[in-house]
Amino acid sequence: MMPFHGPFSISILSEHLGERLDNVIALRVTDCSRSMAANLLREGQIRVQNEIKKPGYRVKAGDIITGCIPAPEPISCEPEAISLCVLHEDDDIVVISKPAGMVVHPAPGHFSGTLVNAILYHCPNLEGIGGKIRPGIVHRLDKDTSGILVVAKTAAAQVHLSAQFKDRTLQKTYLALVSGRMKTASGVIDLPIGRHPVDRKKMSVLSKRNRDARTLWRVKELFDAASFLEIEIKTGRTHQIRVHCASMQHPVVGDTVYGYRNSAAHLPDILKTVTRQMLHAWRIVFTHPATGETIHLEAPIPEDMLQVLNGLRMMTEDLLA
Repeated sequence: MMPFHGPFSISILSEHLGERLDNVIALRVTDCSRSMAANLLREGQIRVQNEIKKPGYRVKAGDIITGCIPAPEPISCEPEAISLCVLHEDDDIVVISKPAGMVVHPAPGHFSGTLVNAILYHCPNLEGIGGKIRPGIVHRLDKDTSGILVVAKTAAAQVHLSAQFKDRTLQKTYLALVSGRMKTASGVIDLPIGRHPVDRKKMSVLSKRNRDARTLWRVKELFDAASFLEIEIKTGRTHQIRVHCASMQHPVVGDTVYGYRNSAAHLPDILKTVTRQMLHAWRIVFTHPATGETIHLEAPIPEDMLQVLNGLRMMTEDLLA
């Protein structure tokens, strides 16, 4: 089924009073996400009393919201026969384990070999679901982060899964190898994250324009020069785990943006061999968009991370010998 597109009109009576305009539109217009509504509001394609309003405008009694949802743009990238590690698949969703090094969405310099190219080949009927460069993809991982990604195969599944991410009702657990030895067994990082005040390609906990971010961590294994952590994120900010770990002075191993260069003199040789950030989206728990069943899935730890962990374990055994 193709998602809804075309003109619409919403009259505000007693329901939704005081709520954000973009949220009301997402609730009342089929297959329109909050982010899509916000973009259309900024472009003036959705108006209130024919006036342009900001997405955060609080609706009032008597407001009439009118606009038009554009038809989905055709997908511009080509399907490619790229092997995928499929963890689960049915008529509504497909869950894959993304390898490190694979870009999720097409972008300048990466118009082929992306996860989108692979998904379009694996699921040829995704056109119109989620837009031309995000067909069915409801969340993302950095290029050099491995692990679980959920893809919607229908418009209804796209909306349902997007709502779970927005409402934070699903559970995402990561594994990270961080530099240094943690001093406690677990902890919580409550530091807002926004765009870096100087380097606009980076995120920072020192930004003046930030959003709340919460990260829970616990130690799985301790080594002399590193700690292996299980991390649960309660929010989904860009680079959240990498920024939060760096804020504790325990950056993710291999993260040259927020952490130490591999040539740092204090690093043991095994960590100097790392060629990407040691971060893995390990586990996800969510509600199936069609059946309501609770889905628990895990992505196996990738080989490069296992090799580094085993090398650290051998070093620990040698020290104890």
